[in-house]
Amino acid sequence: MNMITFFIAGLLVHVVFFISIFDIYFTSPLVHGMKPQHLPLPPPAKRLVLFVADGLRADSLFKPEINGTVRAQYLRYLVIEERGAWGISHTRVPTESRPGHVALIAGFYEDVSAVAKGWKENPVEFDSVFNESRHAWCWGSPDILPMFAKGASGSHVHTYTYPATMEDFASTDASKLDTWVFHEVKGFFNSAKENQTLLSILHEEQTVFFLHLLGIDTNGHAHRPMSKEYLDNIGLVDDGVAEMVSVFEEFYGNDGKTAYVFTSDHGMTDWGSHGASHLSETLTPLVVWGAGVQIAQRTFTSQTYDDNYLEGMFNIAPLISTLIGVPIPLNSVGVLPLQYLDNSQHFKAESMHANAIQILEQFKVKMKQKEETTLSFLFTPFLTDSKQAEFVRHARELIQIGRFDEAIDGCQALIGLALEGLAYYHTYDRFFLACSVLLGFTGWTAYVILIILKTHAGLRKPPTSRNAVSGSGLGSVFVSVGLLVVLLLLLQASPITYYIYYLLPVVVWFYSRTVSWVLSCLCLSVFPLLPAVGREPNTNYVWCAGALTVFLSLCYLWSSHRCLHGRDRHLFVALCTYVLASTHSSLQQKRGLPLFNQLVSWATLASSFVLPLLSSTRLFHRLLSILMALVGVYLLLSTGYEALFPLALSWLMFGWINMEQETMSTQGMSNRTELSSFDFTETIDLTRIRQLRLDDIRRSYFFVFFIIIAFFGTGNIASINSFDPASVYCFLTVFNPFIMGGLLMWKVLIPFVIVMCAFESIQVSTRLSSRSLFLIVLVISDLMALHFFCLVKDYGSWLDIGTSISHYVIVMSMTIFLMLLSIMTHILTSRRIVIGRKMKMHFT
Repeated sequence: MNMITFFIAGLLVHVVFFISIFDIYFTSPLVHGMKPQHLPLPPPAKRLVLFVADGLRADSLFKPEINGTVRAQYLRYLVIEERGAWGISHTRVPTESRPGHVALIAGFYEDVSAVAKGWKENPVEFDSVFNESRHAWCWGSPDILPMFAKGASGSHVHTYTYPATMEDFASTDASKLDTWVFHEVKGFFNSAKENQTLLSILHEEQTVFFLHLLGIDTNGHAHRPMSKEYLDNIGLVDDGVAEMVSVFEEFYGNDGKTAYVFTSDHGMTDWGSHGASHLSETLTPLVVWGAGVQIAQRTFTSQTYDDNYLEGMFNIAPLISTLIGVPIPLNSVGVLPLQYLDNSQHFKAESMHANAIQILEQFKVKMKQKEETTLSFLFTPFLTDSKQAEFVRHARELIQIGRFDEAIDGCQALIGLALEGLAYYHTYDRFFLACSVLLGFTGWTAYVILIILKTHAGLRKPPTSRNAVSGSGLGSVFVSVGLLVVLLLLLQASPITYYIYYLLPVVVWFYSRTVSWVLSCLCLSVFPLLPAVGREPNTNYVWCAGALTVFLSLCYLWSSHRCLHGRDRHLFVALCTYVLASTHSSLQQKRGLPLFNQLVSWATLASSFVLPLLSSTRLFHRLLSILMALVGVYLLLSTGYEALFPLALSWLMFGWINMEQETMSTQGMSNRTELSSFDFTETIDLTRIRQLRLDDIRRSYFFVFFIIIAFFGTGNIASINSFDPASVYCFLTVFNPFIMGGLLMWKVLIPFVIVMCAFESIQVSTRLSSRSLFLIVLVISDLMALHFFCLVKDYGSWLDIGTSISHYVIVMSMTIFLMLLSIMTHILTSRRIVIGRKMKMHFT
């Protein structure tokens, strides 16, 4: 691949990575198709007036001046004189006007990407309090009002906006924006007195008046929130609110059926910005008074903001809807704050029930959508239909028998479950998409590193026939995986971007060619994290391990075009798997250990030392024969997931052997690139044995590391003291500590033998004397033992001394085992028994 093509491919890959973050985390939460939920009881208010002071901080409204005076005397009067309820509402990031107003009036938070799609247009149509009302009149900014008028069904939402040119940050005083709103509202009601048609409409129920006051926000941007302009604007808004209340009460004859809500969409930092998550941006004031509103109770203890904290600005939308008796917006996820309502418990229970059903309807639609686009065996429901029906039926029964408090608690519990379910289905694909992108990232990084090494580290090499064969086989595997991914996505009707996210890792990992090494390391890393003792036997893992061993070994022989001699060893592993399952089944049925199974188990153990010697001494044939013999015994001694450990370890060892041989080939230090051509018993030309290199230290370090993994992978010598007798049931059931301990010791050593055989293969394939490389290993082990020996101090605690001694003993034991196993490994790999007229053993 030339440099231009490489950079174009890199650009496309990173564009995909960039776009993926929006599909994973910033998707619209809205669904459609729900039914509005009406209250069966009359509401306390006929109309509601919503004041939104854009950009007003909570502390700027409630906190008095240094000299004790207050800026908002009327709103402060409502709080102090117990004329209404007050508190602090909390908004979310991004603290901008559009998502803030959507939360207030529609009851949900838009995703972040909606901010970038325009202030006047809705990326997705949504329901709102204005849409559910009978009539809504709005005055304010041309940036905010049109989006609610556009989303409304019908023409009952009326908007009056000032020219966009009035929103001038260079203006000497932006409070004129608020003055304009108050002036227009007064003129509107004065004209309504002369218009009989408008007068009758205004006296209808379920009416909303919305006054958007942008002056405070504009002055905050231009002059900062601590400026005189900002603070004076708060006083102007307070006076305007008082005047508007007088206008409404006079117009409606003080009928006591008007509710008022005063709040803000977001706050502002000290330096005049908003959009982030600072408390000055997220905490906003809330004052509610009028018809149906609970009057705050005076206390004689100090109060803080937390005492009247309203978690979630979207909870205001259900409050507004309930006060005037309109259905809660269909897309709202807000929970009705009952502490703000002054009504009977029956009304509160019915209101909470309607709130619960409204959120549950969204959950049902979301669940149905996800179920229709997910294969049945991959779909996991969050809350079954029967469970939903039981919650709803129980809540209705409690309301009917007058147990309203219990009904409220039940409805709140249902709301909590429905909200969790909405989040569950909204993020249903997030984990898999994130994992796919993560695999794409790591695959691309591995590919770039490989390019760097090949370009600047002298790792260029001509393609060989072996590479062509393995490349075609690997390509077939990746093509099969890609086709499977496409098929699954087609069956689930996934969007086109999902194809890119899921197929990109397949492509980049194919070109990196490191996928086998990475996957084998990841699989092996799981085993040390699992418990070695204290688990129940599960023979399903053993069945799986036996089947995988036979299948993968046959696939390897077939793909490598090698003869299938040794098929008896595959039957040998299958027989061991059957014996283990049969033994445990017989013991569970209390029929004892079958004699046939016991004889087969002991015969398997004895033959495992001889069978490898009957196979060819060619490198891969001998290694595969050793693996099949050892795995058979290991399966008989397994009771659970540890049966998969030798398979994962062998996978990594085969990858290690190939990696080391390829390294030697790329460095021009080996004239033979076919691993299958190496023979453990051939006479080695002493003139071709090379000297030690720095790479040999790496190989020795890898060997010590793999030995430690083999030792602690699924247990160690220390765990034998608390072993499960079920591990040796295939061999004996009568207690015999020496035989049982010996069997378990051999089980611990089998992974050692696998690693030792791989290390022996690397010594042969890299043309290095076995003695030289093993001496390096002994040096590394001795240095580790010396380190732990030096940590033993007499003046340390018993815990420190015991830990250091145990580490020292473990390392020394491993070193001794390595020296003993090296002799055994040499015999297993380089000796061969030939059966003919006279049985004899060939020696190297």
